[in-house]
Amino acid sequence: MARITRRARIGAGIALATTAALALTACSGAADATGGGSSDVDAATATSVTDFGTFADLEAAAKAEGSLNVIALPRDWANYGEILDLFAEKYPEITINETSPDVSSAEEIQAAETNKGLDTAPDVFDLGLTVALQNTDAFAPYKVQTWDDIPEELKEPSGLFVGDYGGYMSIGYDSSKFDAPAELSDLLSSDYKGAVAINGDPTQAGAAFAAVGLATVQSDGTLDDFQPGIDFFSELQQAGNLLKVDVTTATIVSGETPVVFDWDYLNASHSADNEDWKVVVLDGTGYAGYYNQAINVDAPHPAAARLWQEFLYSDEVQNLWLKGGARPVRMEAMTDAGTIDADLAAALPEAPETTVVPTEEQSTNAGTLLGEKWAAAVQ
Repeated sequence: MARITRRARIGAGIALATTAALALTACSGAADATGGGSSDVDAATATSVTDFGTFADLEAAAKAEGSLNVIALPRDWANYGEILDLFAEKYPEITINETSPDVSSAEEIQAAETNKGLDTAPDVFDLGLTVALQNTDAFAPYKVQTWDDIPEELKEPSGLFVGDYGGYMSIGYDSSKFDAPAELSDLLSSDYKGAVAINGDPTQAGAAFAAVGLATVQSDGTLDDFQPGIDFFSELQQAGNLLKVDVTTATIVSGETPVVFDWDYLNASHSADNEDWKVVVLDGTGYAGYYNQAINVDAPHPAAARLWQEFLYSDEVQNLWLKGGARPVRMEAMTDAGTIDADLAAALPEAPETTVVPTEEQSTNAGTLLGEKWAAAVQ
């Protein structure tokens, strides 16, 4: 969703049990698959590279298709621009068709349904957990070669959707206009009149959903009940401090959205456009989340879709997520293997001592509650 407006990437990511899980726990990397290739392979039913024969066979099949349709991938979201450009450089035979970078996770699924059977349908998705859980019949199972490096709690067992990159919910602010908030309640002060934005509607948007989750746990609540977070934003609205403006790079630069709840890696990227932009992860309980990759079960370019997945979970691209300030899902395994970019890893913000992420059940229940209560709370 364009710069920072991927509004419907709902949910935080597949459940993490502990802060250590965000740092990422996993086992060592898997070797390239080998086997006899076959020109008769049905790419649409392939569940791993072995179904193609070898990785070279997968590459050949993808090159023969000649295209890859991606959707909802803002180029300045977690370093997607560099990632897309690297794929294009590595596979010049495959044209990347970038469609609708500003749309939501829910709209990604809608685009697949609307364009089903057409060559224009998205081949792959990048989704928050709640939308992924609601649409598993839209995905094709696939396990990348580095599957064993991905923590069990961050992947659907058959590979229908898999966590890839994540971070912590944070508050970005223009330090030329505001002091850093030390605690959540500071934002209720008249000093923040008409200044605080969240990235979208939490009934649809991953970052906004997580903002309510953070407000919940920062208000002594638990992820079993998001009501304290809804109450906080209701208070923020009543105080006249809540901005109902879609956050973009332009709104940050213009000063229209001078205080923003968003993922730390997205908030941090604004410092390139506003030298006074700072980011704070509040003390106390932190809220973490991952976004998930999935393949469209009706992908018009099924081999290219699977090659894209292999590419995203490679050492090279996992380090590019890190370059974008996000925490790659294979971070722990790559650290053990010595393939992580140690300088980039060291530059990440310090993680909160206690971190929570909603389970699938908590995420579903929170989504239901938000659907029932959010609009009235902030009207």
